[in-house]
Amino acid sequence: MTMQAHDLHRIAVDAMRARGLLPAFAPQALQEAEAARAAGPERNGAIRDLRQLDWFSIDNDDTRDLDQLSVAEPLPGDTARLRVAVADVDAMVRPGGAVDGHAGVNTTSVYTAAGTFPMLPEVLSTDLTSLHEGQERLALVVDMQVAPDGSVTAAELYRAAVLNRAKLGYDGVSQWLDGAGPAPPQLAQVAGLEAQLRLHDLLAARLRQWRHRRGALNVNTVSARPVFEDGRLVDLRPDEKNRAKDLIADVMIAANAATARFLVEQGFPSLRRFLQSPRRWDRIEALAAGFGVALPDAPDPLALDRFLRERRSVDPEGFADLSLRIVKMLGPGEYAAAAPGATGTGHFGLAVSDYAHSTAPNRRYPDLVTQRLLKAALAGDAPPYSFETLSAIARHCTLQEDNANRVERQVLKAAAAWLLRDRIGERFDAIVTGAAPKGTFVRIARPLLEGRLVRGFEGADVGDALRVRLVAVDPGQGFIDFERV
Repeated sequence: MTMQAHDLHRIAVDAMRARGLLPAFAPQALQEAEAARAAGPERNGAIRDLRQLDWFSIDNDDTRDLDQLSVAEPLPGDTARLRVAVADVDAMVRPGGAVDGHAGVNTTSVYTAAGTFPMLPEVLSTDLTSLHEGQERLALVVDMQVAPDGSVTAAELYRAAVLNRAKLGYDGVSQWLDGAGPAPPQLAQVAGLEAQLRLHDLLAARLRQWRHRRGALNVNTVSARPVFEDGRLVDLRPDEKNRAKDLIADVMIAANAATARFLVEQGFPSLRRFLQSPRRWDRIEALAAGFGVALPDAPDPLALDRFLRERRSVDPEGFADLSLRIVKMLGPGEYAAAAPGATGTGHFGLAVSDYAHSTAPNRRYPDLVTQRLLKAALAGDAPPYSFETLSAIARHCTLQEDNANRVERQVLKAAAAWLLRDRIGERFDAIVTGAAPKGTFVRIARPLLEGRLVRGFEGADVGDALRVRLVAVDPGQGFIDFERV
């Protein structure tokens, strides 16, 4: 028996429907998206021509929905100018249209082991609104000045025409920056690209250090990536963070924070992403105490980050597992609306007080909504959404993000159950990732997957390290059952 990609696809479709997500686009949405091709790009005096700059992207090698580019230049006094260009998706997606309706229901692209279910039709997300190499595109630019200490001292937002000079991959760039691999071939083809990458790496480190001084958490979680050969699932391998992924994350966090501040300055309502306070600080305290570290009674990001940095130094091999335990205890972030002119609630994990998702409008609906707010502010128009409407959108986006995560986990577990079908009785080291009346769940590392603890779960809590035995699997249902040894 083999599990083919189409078997997983069927499981994914059923799982999406069960959780209120749309697995396919209505014909009207597909027709509307195709019609955008004939419309052609917008042109007016408010759109700056920045196609001559050395814009580039870094993403997964197989990514086709490119949302952002960046370019930087050194300034006097060891400061720098950093520009992030975000694809102008709103220019091709009409509010209230069929495409917008589908996106507003799902609110996110769903990334499963069976493939991606995009938020927008592919004619848009992987073509017309994707910032492909060599293709002229419209974008919203976040233009920031970064001080030597990593603080963003000034920021301006505007619309522009841009051109991606080089599409780079995370792994290749990271290995090159670490001195562990050859230079990406584009460096020899695009003048100035090597200097861009070096400067970006420096600026990202400064931005990160500035946040760490304010308590941004130094975690390193690992996700599973399905591996297929000839359409057949053969493994689930760790998809780990690396230097290039961190670089892009740091630049995008700065852009998202600058976006939130801009909307505050304009007196606009906004959508914010926040994690106000850890859900299980008592458990985090107990975990640190197990390593001989006393954390304060009240949630303290600086103290927690000091503990994490120490553990990374002492036990780099075990740091991913420790990070997972901490992340599970922190709990999930969520979306919320901020009233006009109001500063948002803080994001505990990122150490930023105002944070608006804005850099991925091809695959996240809050980012598209934020883009419409930004464009209205730039045009001098009234906000296109009221605070009450944004509040309803925030609640729905939080709900659907959770549903999408559940679908992704269910499909991954179906794949994992099939991979484990011949390993009943084997023992594994595990970490408790969930403990609730509905069940206790654990994660093992090789292969990287999660299952239910059906026996011996009494007293187990999130973050606990256990030894477990595999007792049963059901690939069709995505069930993986363990017992405590």
